[in-house]
Amino acid sequence: MHISRAKLKVRYSETDKMGIVYHSNYYPWFEIGRGEYIIKSGITYKNMEEQGIMMPLVETYCKYIEGAKYDDSIIIETFIKELSPVKVIFNYNVIREEDNKILAQGYTTQTFINSNFKIINLKRSHPEIWEKLYALYEDKQSS
Repeated sequence: MHISRAKLKVRYSETDKMGIVYHSNYYPWFEIGRGEYIIKSGITYKNMEEQGIMMPLVETYCKYIEGAKYDDSIIIETFIKELSPVKVIFNYNVIREEDNKILAQGYTTQTFINSNFKIINLKRSHPEIWEKLYALYEDKQSS
Protein backbone atom coordinates (compact mmCIF):
# COMPACT_ATOMS: atom_id res chain seq x y z
CA MET A 1 0.00 0.00 0.00
CA HIS A 2 1.47 3.36 -0.98
CA ILE A 3 1.06 5.80 1.90
CA SER A 4 2.75 9.18 1.90
CA ARG A 5 3.85 10.51 5.30
CA ALA A 6 4.33 14.23 5.83
CA LYS A 7 5.63 15.51 9.17
CA LEU A 8 4.95 18.84 10.83
CA LYS A 9 5.06 20.52 14.24
CA VAL A 10 1.91 22.16 15.57
CA ARG A 11 2.44 25.91 15.72
CA TYR A 12 0.99 28.04 18.52
CA SER A 13 -0.99 30.09 16.00
CA GLU A 14 -2.86 26.92 14.96
CA THR A 15 -4.37 26.45 18.43
CA ASP A 16 -7.45 27.98 20.01
CA LYS A 17 -8.04 29.37 23.51
CA MET A 18 -8.27 25.80 24.85
CA GLY A 19 -4.77 25.02 23.53
CA ILE A 20 -6.12 22.59 20.94
CA VAL A 21 -5.61 22.85 17.19
CA TYR A 22 -8.53 24.77 15.71
CA HIS A 23 -10.66 22.47 13.53
CA SER A 24 -10.17 24.32 10.24
CA ASN A 25 -6.38 23.89 10.44
CA TYR A 26 -6.67 20.20 9.60
CA TYR A 27 -7.61 21.06 6.02
CA PRO A 28 -4.30 22.80 5.19
CA TRP A 29 -2.61 19.74 6.71
CA PHE A 30 -4.58 17.57 4.28
CA GLU A 31 -3.28 19.78 1.48
CA ILE A 32 0.29 19.24 2.69
CA GLY A 33 -0.31 15.49 2.67
CA ARG A 34 -1.82 15.59 -0.82
CA GLY A 35 1.09 17.61 -2.17
CA GLU A 36 3.62 15.17 -0.74
CA TYR A 37 1.67 12.23 -2.11
CA ILE A 38 1.57 13.66 -5.63
CA ILE A 39 5.31 14.41 -5.50
CA LYS A 40 5.86 10.66 -4.92
CA SER A 41 4.35 10.06 -8.37
CA GLY A 42 7.07 12.19 -9.95
CA ILE A 43 4.90 15.23 -10.66
CA THR A 44 3.78 18.30 -8.71
CA TYR A 45 0.64 20.42 -8.63
CA LYS A 46 2.67 23.10 -10.39
CA ASN A 47 3.58 20.66 -13.20
CA MET A 48 -0.07 19.70 -13.54
CA GLU A 49 -1.25 23.29 -13.64
CA GLU A 50 1.40 24.13 -16.25
CA GLN A 51 -0.20 21.42 -18.39
CA GLY A 52 -3.66 22.92 -17.84
CA ILE A 53 -4.87 20.43 -15.22
CA MET A 54 -6.44 21.58 -11.96
CA MET A 55 -7.94 19.56 -9.11
CA PRO A 56 -10.63 21.55 -7.30
CA LEU A 57 -12.13 20.20 -4.10
CA VAL A 58 -15.73 19.08 -4.48
CA GLU A 59 -16.11 17.44 -1.06
CA THR A 60 -14.18 17.36 2.17
CA TYR A 61 -14.67 15.65 5.53
CA CYS A 62 -12.82 15.37 8.83
CA LYS A 63 -13.63 13.33 11.93
CA TYR A 64 -11.91 14.74 15.02
CA ILE A 65 -10.95 12.02 17.47
CA GLU A 66 -8.59 13.81 19.85
CA GLY A 67 -7.22 17.33 19.65
CA ALA A 68 -3.65 17.97 18.60
CA LYS A 69 -1.85 20.47 20.83
CA TYR A 70 0.86 23.07 20.47
CA ASP A 71 4.30 21.58 19.75
CA ASP A 72 2.95 18.10 18.99
CA SER A 73 4.84 16.36 16.19
CA ILE A 74 2.23 15.30 13.68
CA ILE A 75 2.33 12.86 10.78
CA ILE A 76 -0.18 13.23 7.97
CA GLU A 77 -0.65 9.87 6.27
CA THR A 78 -2.19 10.19 2.81
CA PHE A 79 -3.35 7.58 0.34
CA ILE A 80 -5.72 7.32 -2.59
CA LYS A 81 -8.97 5.59 -1.66
CA GLU A 82 -10.53 5.86 -5.11
CA LEU A 83 -9.26 6.94 -8.51
CA SER A 84 -11.17 7.30 -11.75
CA PRO A 85 -10.30 9.22 -14.92
CA VAL A 86 -12.44 12.17 -13.71
CA LYS A 87 -11.92 12.24 -9.92
CA VAL A 88 -9.72 11.18 -7.04
CA ILE A 89 -10.51 10.60 -3.36
CA PHE A 90 -7.63 11.02 -0.92
CA ASN A 91 -7.85 9.66 2.63
CA TYR A 92 -5.90 11.13 5.54
CA ASN A 93 -4.86 10.03 9.01
CA VAL A 94 -3.50 12.71 11.32
CA ILE A 95 -1.26 10.94 13.84
CA ARG A 96 0.58 12.22 16.90
CA GLU A 97 4.09 10.88 16.40
CA GLU A 98 4.89 10.50 20.10
CA ASP A 99 2.34 7.72 20.71
CA ASN A 100 1.05 6.91 17.18
CA LYS A 101 -2.44 7.98 18.25
CA ILE A 102 -4.79 8.82 15.39
CA LEU A 103 -6.11 12.30 16.17
CA ALA A 104 -8.26 12.82 13.09
CA GLN A 105 -9.28 11.05 9.90
CA GLY A 106 -10.66 12.57 6.76
CA TYR A 107 -10.94 12.63 3.03
CA THR A 108 -11.14 15.01 0.10
CA THR A 109 -12.78 14.41 -3.24
CA GLN A 110 -11.34 16.27 -6.19
CA THR A 111 -12.14 16.32 -9.85
CA PHE A 112 -9.81 16.87 -12.78
CA ILE A 113 -10.60 20.00 -14.81
CA ASN A 114 -8.95 22.00 -17.56
CA SER A 115 -8.16 25.71 -17.57
CA ASN A 116 -11.70 26.39 -18.86
CA PHE A 117 -13.08 24.72 -15.70
CA LYS A 118 -14.50 21.78 -17.64
CA ILE A 119 -14.22 18.26 -16.23
CA ILE A 120 -11.69 16.22 -18.16
CA ASN A 121 -10.93 12.55 -18.52
CA LEU A 122 -7.34 12.52 -17.24
CA LYS A 123 -6.66 9.07 -18.68
CA ARG A 124 -7.44 10.31 -22.21
CA SER A 125 -6.21 13.90 -22.05
CA HIS A 126 -2.96 13.34 -20.10
CA PRO A 127 -2.16 9.61 -20.12
CA GLU A 128 1.36 10.14 -18.73
CA ILE A 129 0.02 11.85 -15.59
CA TRP A 130 -2.79 9.30 -15.28
CA GLU A 131 -0.25 6.44 -15.38
CA LYS A 132 1.85 8.01 -12.61
CA LEU A 133 -1.13 8.50 -10.29
CA TYR A 134 -2.61 5.13 -11.17
CA ALA A 135 0.70 3.39 -10.40
CA LEU A 136 0.51 4.67 -6.80
CA TYR A 137 -3.17 3.73 -6.53
CA GLU A 138 -2.56 0.29 -8.01
CA ASP A 139 0.18 -0.16 -5.39
CA LYS A 140 -2.52 0.43 -2.75
CA GLN A 141 -4.87 -2.06 -4.39
CA SER A 142 -2.28 -4.85 -4.39
CA SER A 143 -1.81 -4.74 -0.61
